[in-house]
Amino acid sequence: MRLVIRFLRPYWALFIITTILMFADVIGALVIPTFAAELLNESANGMSFDAMTVTAVKMGVAALLSGAAAVAGGWCCSQLTSKVGKDMRVALYRKSLDLSIYDFRNFGTASITTRTINDVVNIQMAMTNVMGVLLPVPVIFAIALALSFRLDLTMSLWLLAAIAFVSVVAWFIMRTASPLFRRLQKLLDRIGAVLLENLTGVRVIRAFGKERHEQERMDATFADYAITSIKANRLFANLDGLSYFGMNAFIVVVYALAGGRIHAGGFQIGDITAIVEYAIMALFYLMMAQMVIMTLPRALECCDRVRLVLDHDPQIADPEPGKAVDMTARGPLDDGEVLAFRDVTFRFADAQEDALRHVTFTCRRGQTTAIIGGTGSGKSTIATLALRLHDATWGSVRLDGVDVKDMTQHDLRERIAYVQQQAWLFSGTIADNLRYGDREAGEKALWRAVEIAQADEFVDSLADGLDSRVAQGGTNFSGGQKQRLSIARALVGDSQLIIFDDSFSALDFRTDAALRRALDENMGDKAVLIIAQRVSTIQHADQIVVLADGEVAGIGRHDELMAGCPVYREIVESQTREPQMGEEA
Repeated sequence: MRLVIRFLRPYWALFIITTILMFADVIGALVIPTFAAELLNESANGMSFDAMTVTAVKMGVAALLSGAAAVAGGWCCSQLTSKVGKDMRVALYRKSLDLSIYDFRNFGTASITTRTINDVVNIQMAMTNVMGVLLPVPVIFAIALALSFRLDLTMSLWLLAAIAFVSVVAWFIMRTASPLFRRLQKLLDRIGAVLLENLTGVRVIRAFGKERHEQERMDATFADYAITSIKANRLFANLDGLSYFGMNAFIVVVYALAGGRIHAGGFQIGDITAIVEYAIMALFYLMMAQMVIMTLPRALECCDRVRLVLDHDPQIADPEPGKAVDMTARGPLDDGEVLAFRDVTFRFADAQEDALRHVTFTCRRGQTTAIIGGTGSGKSTIATLALRLHDATWGSVRLDGVDVKDMTQHDLRERIAYVQQQAWLFSGTIADNLRYGDREAGEKALWRAVEIAQADEFVDSLADGLDSRVAQGGTNFSGGQKQRLSIARALVGDSQLIIFDDSFSALDFRTDAALRRALDENMGDKAVLIIAQRVSTIQHADQIVVLADGEVAGIGRHDELMAGCPVYREIVESQTREPQMGEEA
């Protein structure tokens, strides 16, 4: 509830106007039966046509005002819930941008998507129902009972009995419904996760012929959701049936009691019509309120899920306001240092062993530093620490002599260009993707980056060149083309450090060599950090850092390491000699 109030605050005036209009609609609807009763009584008592006309006009005006209030209230309510929903989604999206990799793993990508879309929709629907149905209920009860007691005490007591019966039924059903709706939300998360897994891994599923297995897994997930939904819908059906029974039973009692009294002359036909109308309206709103109340546990669960994301403290956070180092006032260090690891040790939160131990090295301006090592040696972890996607457990990672924890993440990543192993392109055009590196980059700068990345030939062959469309994820390009476009995107900006995280693996040897030559010729005083598995990619680097089991096994140039680093020599030999029978290639 506090979450909804937080997002309602900017629109408090609209909320008050909507509430007033909703109440006006209800009051007008309750006044109409009173005028109808007067009209019937006047007709039965032989009143003049003029007197009946006045009452009819009053009734028409009340109906007109009530209808106008209903339309205006519905419009205002729609505006209010849409604005609140938009603000919630914006807040969730912005929060997701602040979450670390570990935070995303904790929540789950599918779960965050469900919370941003489905959960917010449920909250919006609950707000609409609460304002349109639940809030007016006390007013309806108060006015309906007051008008009813004004006409007849006995029948009003029967109306109270009917209301009490339906309320007790709703209370018992609600107790059963709450856990069902919580389970439905968890099952929706599960469906989202399985669907995302299947759609992104469809090639692997088909390659291994596991379509039937995955279909059975999806069927089981959908079946769980369907069974739980059926149980919830049965509760709604029971509530409907029992509520209508209570309402109709009351009407039967009213007509049975009133019949004799009208015959004896102690009751007027207009009064019985009014009491029945009051009862129908009060019980109808009560039934609707019960339906709303039954959905509230689901909406409250959605509020909790959204709040958990919004109130979560990211594992990676900027320094407190005013305490971050102003990087714009700092010039380059005299010794050329750009990135430095100082005795860095790192362990993942859910791991039992360190991924890196006491790693120390420096990347300098105008030099290429390479990281090489076997699988699981911690190469890619170097890149995530440099970008501060993780924080070092011990030691420090420094950029321009400043600990990355002492600068804002925006300042840090503005100075680093990163190309990951799994290339990812966004839907749009090639130019749109390249401008992720620099929004203001002109066409000349884009083509220069494309040429250095060895992508100019295939981009130029496209009918629309840089304006060619890119499908989501770049699925309309080959792996090598996507990789080269990702490299070009990193080269568009004016970053002082460029990190290639095994980014040349999808390139053939000829393109790899041409790209490295182009980088050597065009990088100027930028620092380059290449993380690779192929020795041919990094053997000409100014400095090679060899990792083994998370530790630095050697640092130096290719010739120096061949002479003095057994780990590096073993890597080189494993890639140059022919694999023997029984060995991995």
